[in-house]
Amino acid sequence: MSAANNDTVKKFKVPHTYVILFIIIVLATIGTYFIPAGVYERVKDTATGRTIVDVASYHNVEQTPVSFFGMFKAIPQGMIRAASIVFFVFIMGGSFTMMQATGAIDAGIARVITRFKDRDKLVIPVIMFLFSILGFTIGAAEEVIPFVPIAIALSRGFGYDDIVGVAMVSTGAAVGFSGGMLNPFTVGVAQGIAELPLYSGLAFRSVVYVILYVVAVWYVLRYAAKVKADPTQSVLYGVERDAIATSAHDEMPVMTGRHKMALLAMVVGIGFMIYGVMEQGWYINEISALFILLGIVVAAIGGLDANDMAKSFVQGCRAIAFGALVVGIARVILVVLEQGQIMDAIIHGLASAVGMLPTQITAVGMFVVQSIINFFIPSGSGQAATVMPIMSPLADVLGITRQTAVLAFQYGDAFSNQIIPTSGALLGILGLANVPYDRWLKYNWKLVGLWSIVGGIAIIVASMVELGPF
Repeated sequence: MSAANNDTVKKFKVPHTYVILFIIIVLATIGTYFIPAGVYERVKDTATGRTIVDVASYHNVEQTPVSFFGMFKAIPQGMIRAASIVFFVFIMGGSFTMMQATGAIDAGIARVITRFKDRDKLVIPVIMFLFSILGFTIGAAEEVIPFVPIAIALSRGFGYDDIVGVAMVSTGAAVGFSGGMLNPFTVGVAQGIAELPLYSGLAFRSVVYVILYVVAVWYVLRYAAKVKADPTQSVLYGVERDAIATSAHDEMPVMTGRHKMALLAMVVGIGFMIYGVMEQGWYINEISALFILLGIVVAAIGGLDANDMAKSFVQGCRAIAFGALVVGIARVILVVLEQGQIMDAIIHGLASAVGMLPTQITAVGMFVVQSIINFFIPSGSGQAATVMPIMSPLADVLGITRQTAVLAFQYGDAFSNQIIPTSGALLGILGLANVPYDRWLKYNWKLVGLWSIVGGIAIIVASMVELGPF
């Protein structure tokens, strides 16, 4: 390579995350002028009470292109639409900084590091497995955000970078979400719409889940070992950020009685959160309220006065402002597509394209289409209610089992959640971790590719066999 080419490579810089998102917003706005507008009628399913798409109702409507000024108006509208997650991230950041200011978290992490000093490779798969359970039972996504700071502190202590900490939580939950064996929000809703027995095909999904989990653990451990051996191999290397430590602390903080009481309060609070989510149907508002209370209680036990609590909370919010606002800006993309009435048009076009594929790859084509649709409708239950009324009869026409159609939806909805910029849960996690989206994409796109290969093979197998009730 010539010196000139070397200079060109060195001068190229990956655009700022906000720049990337703004480019997508501009492209979506331009699309409202050229993509024929169309909508599906939504009807209420009397059997389930869900609002679903009337598959035969698609029709073109008058073009409603988003104007230049309208594109900018969509920005505050998107921020408002995403406000619950934006402020959820702020509250999590502030509350955890309050708790961290007591020194209890650092002392607890130090104790774990000391205890598992030579067994850190065991900790990663165990933590990922625990979060995967939340993924395939309650469809945990935003719910795992509170655990990110703890995992990052643990990762730093073991000599890894923050990406490993994020992966332990995010990828762990994602692999369970992808397995979806008992996920009521994806598999449950999709099978209900497809008129299949609830959670049928459980054994097949469990086998695929194990394969996905093994691939994920191998991927994270491989990256972690590479970063620990050479910190310059981190995708975060060179990024200006707070304390991107890649070596263990020289002096471990000592655990005190106050620390133990504070950590006990944290454990009780997190346990109460899990109970609330699983048994009481808690979501963002309830979890946010709990962590505000928990932050105050833990800070008080740790010896902080009211002024120190307030300062710590503001400091935590300031540290994650970049990531929290990304969630709102990403939502602008969906606002533009809806205002231009081209979201349904895109879905209709993708669904129609599947029917033109050769029979032997139609099932995989449905998976690819679902992955694309997931960019526009990142909500699992929302996507199921939108596309399954279309995909179920389409599967009948194409000679594919409805169970295979559900599987294609499930994997299409799940895998790409780990890299798409419209996923509120992903951006919430990255925001709290202060990890730039482009660096996470650089790290994780290969894993999503590996998962997609596994999922594609699983869909082909499923299309060749009849998945039973279990």
